[in-house]
This record gives sequence, structure tokens and C-alpha cells, in this order.
Amino acid sequence: MEIRILNGKTVAVGAGESIYKTLRDNGIYLVASCGGKGVCGKCRLKILEGRMRVESTGKLLKKDIEENIVLACQSFPEGDILIDIPEDSKLIIGDKIALSKTKDLLQYLHTVEPVLTPAVRRIVLELTPPSIQDNTGDLERMKRVLHEKGIHDMEFSHNFILEMPVILRDAEWEVCLSYTESHEAIGLSAFCKTKHYGVAVDIGTTTVVVYLVNCADGTLVDSGMTFNSQMRHGDDVITRIVYATEGGGLQELRDAIINDVNDLLAPIVEKNRINIEDIDSAVISGNTTMTQLFWGLDPSSIREEPYIPTVNIYPGWRAGTAHLKINPQAPVYTLPNVGSYVGGDIVAGVLASRMHKSPEISLFMDIGTNGEIAVGSSEWMITAACSMGPCFEGSGIRHGMRATEGAIESVKIEPSSFEPVLGVIGNGLPLGICGSGMIDAISELFFTGIIDQRGKLARDLSTDRIRTGDEGPEFVLYRGERKDIVLTEVDIENVIRAKAALYAGVSVLLKEVGLSLDILERIYIAGGFGNYLDVDKAIMIGMLPDLPLEKFSFIGNTSIAGAYLCLLSEKMRREAEETAKKMTYVELSASRGFMDEYMSALFLPHTNIDLFPTVRDLYEKR
Repeated sequence: MEIRILNGKTVAVGAGESIYKTLRDNGIYLVASCGGKGVCGKCRLKILEGRMRVESTGKLLKKDIEENIVLACQSFPEGDILIDIPEDSKLIIGDKIALSKTKDLLQYLHTVEPVLTPAVRRIVLELTPPSIQDNTGDLERMKRVLHEKGIHDMEFSHNFILEMPVILRDAEWEVCLSYTESHEAIGLSAFCKTKHYGVAVDIGTTTVVVYLVNCADGTLVDSGMTFNSQMRHGDDVITRIVYATEGGGLQELRDAIINDVNDLLAPIVEKNRINIEDIDSAVISGNTTMTQLFWGLDPSSIREEPYIPTVNIYPGWRAGTAHLKINPQAPVYTLPNVGSYVGGDIVAGVLASRMHKSPEISLFMDIGTNGEIAVGSSEWMITAACSMGPCFEGSGIRHGMRATEGAIESVKIEPSSFEPVLGVIGNGLPLGICGSGMIDAISELFFTGIIDQRGKLARDLSTDRIRTGDEGPEFVLYRGERKDIVLTEVDIENVIRAKAALYAGVSVLLKEVGLSLDILERIYIAGGFGNYLDVDKAIMIGMLPDLPLEKFSFIGNTSIAGAYLCLLSEKMRREAEETAKKMTYVELSASRGFMDEYMSALFLPHTNIDLFPTVRDLYEKR
């Protein structure tokens, strides 16, 4: 049997395989937030010819089914078929989509550690050539010179010794020794190159970012970002843990992320004409699940009570073990985890925000599929993670999508006509709506009276924008020739649940230490989602605390920022470990107060509107 793709290639179907699996195995990836379980409704495609067995129609509308739209993960060919894959069902993996700069970080680093201290150092050694009178062995000869320079505990591997005699003689006994901060020799060359390099890597659930850094002066040579290819198996960490353990996909998930990193590095190395042997250190930052998958560690215990990761403080393993395509002896520093759902990316964020050095009581928030939160100061710190679900990244929302071209990113609704004015990424026709657009839309729907505090659509307004669809009441944001883009009551409910989880997490953490929201002096918002977030609108729906806008700071991708700092500074690596140990982790699923706070936050903006005086005043004026 074969699957022919309209205007595309033809692939063979294995016995009993779904369309989704067949396409995936042939390098054709569909959006599948649920990992192919049939519940997200994203892997839609049209059957043009042929017969198949359909196990479930999931969230497909009656109109979709009539037009031969199926879910690829629930459809099994019973002969040759011809399919058409809509643009919004295609998952693009591997595109370089962003660059970043590090000038401010380097300036900050010089204030705390004037001399850069990467994990690999270099030293020039001038050895006295051997003679009949001086028959000391090569290794002992090298140790003698090292002792003269005050280094007495250098360790040498078998592979290092194998290559050493030839290099010493070819270099006429003047060599450059590369060694780690723990004094292990990892490289020997005829001369010290003026530059040596390191890589900082942020492994996010959604994206992967790589920095190539000149370790001699800290300058950023190049950088790149791509989507995390593990998205083929689900949007969130729980789905991927299930795939790794119950689906036998641990090695596949590990290969996916390592290939992403290597695929980003390859063109950067080629473009800048760099020898991979000169990339002699690396730092990895990511959440607990992502780092365990990177190292091939079984993540099953993360999702099983009492929720314990395999490793919190990682040993200094090598790039060869990680299968990174750099110097195989390069030490790889992995930022430490705090708990099952608060990982090295949050430790990196705390380092980059500097809240661990400030006497101010600050709140750090990384908003994504998981809302990771840290509250504290230089004296103490408490942290937790609340499951927000992937709705802000498009999953679980009828027309939800990521913040890419074609996504509605801003919404304004005229209060008299109820007509929406849309801002679209790329300024083209809308294909769907991303997280910032959802927050805008719900805020506007609430303040124009189209929805009530529970998120229910009004039935008595004179507008045809409110209608009843297959999933119940919905509001039409955009009318298109091929499809309308709507927000359903179910969509609105999903967003309210997500914002309630974040707000409840913050409230519980503060109550754990006997503090109230007004004690916060600074709120740091990290992550890619924060770049698009309108704080005013997020406060209006009760997602963020109602505090003065000047207290909020958007600090971007702090995971890669922290990785960069640790790549260049021994002090930062030590601070990362000290900070991780200092952070008290609260498991919200075991907190008695979390559910009460969560239920109270399942309204716009909250059951207690006095917690949001700005919103209350605006609502009363309306």
C-alpha cells in the first residue's frame, strides 16, 4: 500500500500503520500536540482518493467529516490513498528562526568576574628536550614543568598519553596543554590558538537555542534557534515521558534533541570556518525532563509519586558521551535541577535575573506549558511549577497555533459594533490564534460584555459574531473563504484554567512564607511567550497580579542567558549549584491550599475582584 501526497512524494505504508506514523517515519511531520493520541485534533488532512479505517474523529466538526477530513493518527489505509495536507497541519522542524546577542550579559559578567574562567583552560609548556643524560619519561617531563607552574594534581587519560609522544616531538617540546577546571588534561597541540570556543545550549520544550561563543573574550560568534523535534511526540513533558517509557521511545527522543543541537551547530561551524576540535566546552540548560532525555536517562520517576528525578546535580560528562559534534573530550556542564518540574532552566533564569543577589523580594515567572515560579531574595528562595497546559502554544484551542506567521497576536473589539480588529504576525491572512492573541481576545470579550466572569458568551447581544457551533457557543474572530477562526466557550475555559493555575501557584508560594502579593518589589517574566505578552491584558483576565506596571520586567530567554554565563565563569557555575540547593521546592500537587486558590481563580479576573482593584475600577466604569 502507498500514500500519495498531493504535489508531494509517495511513501509506503506498513501493515497496520496509521497515516500519522507512516508520514512521521518518512520525515513528514504533522502538528500533533497530544503525540498522536487522537485528542488534540491538530493532525488534520484531507482524503482525496482511497479507503481507510477511521478509529476516531476526535474534535473534527461535522462539516470537516463531510469534506473527508480525517485525523492522521486515527486513520489506517486499506489500500492506496491520495491525501492533501493543509498548511496549518504541517510541523516545520529545523528552520533557523532567531538570533540573539549577549553584549549586556558580557558586561554583567565582567562586573562579577573580571577574568573569564571557562571550564577549559590553556597553558603553554616549554619542555627541556630529552637527552642521554636526561632520560626522564615524556609524561614525567611534562609533570615537572607543570609543578614549576604550581600545578601538582593534573590527571592524564590513556587516550591523551597515546597521542602525547608524537605531538611533543613534532612541536619541538613547546606545546599548548588544554585542561579542565578539575585539572584533567584533555588536549595537546603544537601551539596555542588565539581562540577557543564553547557552546551554550537551551533545550526548551518547544525550541532549542545554541550559542557559539569565543571563550577567550566572551563574544558571541553566532547563534541559532529551531523547534524542538520532540514535538513530533507531543507538546508537553508528560506526553513525552509517556512516549519515552511506555512507548519505548527514550532513544528516539534523545536522538531527536541531539540531532537538533548538531544540526544547528553544523552550518554555524562551517560558516565561521571553525575546527570542531577547537570547541572544547559546552553548557546545557533545560527543564528536568529535557535534560534527562538529553542524557538518555529514564524520566519515568518524574511523573510518579513522590516525583523524584534521576539526577539533580549532574556529573561532568563529556561531549563524546553526549554525541555532540564538538571536541569529544569537551566537558559538558549541565545546569542543576531543583525538583521534578523545576529544572536547570529556572536556575539559569534566576542567575540571569540576578534576583539571587538582590535584597528585594522578587517574583520570577517562566510562562509556558508549565508555569515555573520562584519567589525570594538573596536571603531565601522558594519555587514551584504549576501545570498550565499547552493552550498558550496552541494546543487544546480550536484554532490555536504557535506565535508564527499567520497567527492572530492582538485583538481589539469595538464596544458598539462588537467587530474585532486583528493584528496578525506577518501582516497576512489569519491562519489561527496564538497565546498573546487569546489573552487579548478574552480581555476584550470580557470588557465589552460579550462574556461574563465565568467566560460564558452572552446570548442577548445583537451581533452575528456569536453563534452556536459543533462544540457549543463560539465567537467569530475572522471570517475566511476556507474557514472561519473562532474562540469557543471550551477554548475560553481552557485559557481561564491555565491563567488560574499560574495565579494560584504564585499565591500559594507567597502564603507558604507568610507574605502577600503587595510585598513583591519586582516581577521578572521570562520565556518566549513573555515577548508578546501585554501585561495590562494579562492583569485584566487575572493571570498576573494587579501591581504597578513599572514592577514588571521582560527578560527574554533567561535559560540561554544563564547557560552563557556558566560557560564563561567558574563563579557562575558555583553560584548555579548553590542557588539550586538554596531553593526550597514546593510540590503543588501535594499542597492543600493550591486547589482552593485555583478554584478561586477560575473567574475573570477572580472570585475576589478586590484583589484586582485596577480591573474592578475599569469594570465598574464600563
